[in-house]
Amino acid sequence: MKSLKKIVLFIIVLLFAFVTYTFISTGYFRTIENHFDGSIVKKVELSGAEDITVSLADSFAIVSSTTRQKYPPQKEELGGLYFIELKSGEFNIRPLTSSFKKPFAPHGISMLKRDSTYKIMTINHTLKGHSIEVFNLKDKTLNHVRTLIDPSMIRPNDLVMIDEERFYFTNDHGYTKGLGMLLEDYAGLALSNVIYFDGKDYREVASGISYANGINYDAKRNLLFIASPRKFLVKVYTVLPDGSLEFIENINCGTGVDNIEFDTKGNLYIGAHPNLLKFASYAKGKVIHSPSEIITIEYRNTNDYTVETIYLDDGSTMSASTVAAPFGDLLLVGNVMDDKFLILLNQN
Repeated sequence: MKSLKKIVLFIIVLLFAFVTYTFISTGYFRTIENHFDGSIVKKVELSGAEDITVSLADSFAIVSSTTRQKYPPQKEELGGLYFIELKSGEFNIRPLTSSFKKPFAPHGISMLKRDSTYKIMTINHTLKGHSIEVFNLKDKTLNHVRTLIDPSMIRPNDLVMIDEERFYFTNDHGYTKGLGMLLEDYAGLALSNVIYFDGKDYREVASGISYANGINYDAKRNLLFIASPRKFLVKVYTVLPDGSLEFIENINCGTGVDNIEFDTKGNLYIGAHPNLLKFASYAKGKVIHSPSEIITIEYRNTNDYTVETIYLDDGSTMSASTVAAPFGDLLLVGNVMDDKFLILLNQN
């Protein structure tokens, strides 16, 4: 009897420790006080603008949009890529994929400039599986080039092109259902990874990441940055000549980091979720709002960086921010499933 009591007590203590760890490590107890030294320029009516990337050279943005009711989806979702002209300040929005007839729910995107065209790649989620869709953009016209499918696309989230042939993408989970996925979400089990495509083959180049999410490449410094929102980290790697990654360090961000963009100085701009449990409830349709945060990272060298929150909102203005793409003094801020995204004037 005494042994049974000890076993029961041990299980109770273990469960209490697990629950306490989950609440603390997901930001549940963090106080959200609205803060932004700037103003809202425009609220753009577009659902689920999860990823946004900007061409500074030609003054436009590409937006990945999907109408979501719940995440993960329970039925086929409808989405598209959109073109936004930025230079005039009118922010006219133009659909690019109206003629794309396959099921299309774009997620992370990457854009690469050629001489007079752009190559655009996006993660696509359908009920039949995952793929990467490849497009060419010229004169505001988008043409589909090919579809990439591989068993390594377990749960692809975001991607970044290195050149015409090579790219990396993140899988945000190692499991796609069941207890394994539950432990990844709530216990922070680090089973997600990064896959590299060298133009011919796919191979894993980083593993042991908790919810690998946003990914971006700084070509000037040959650094790859990967967001791990479940651990509140940005992971920094050097890219080796064969595409392998050499880990440098973790940057503790104190929030659930999502997509990563750069400004002209190489500073990182990241949309984030300061309360992951609140976000999980919001994504399942159980609460109306989820907090939004934008952080910047000035990464100077190993162990030499500054992390700063420049926008924090309880979700009443816009819920569940995922990306903050800078364009001059403007920030284009997207989200998971809100019915609008924001264009902000940043006065920092």
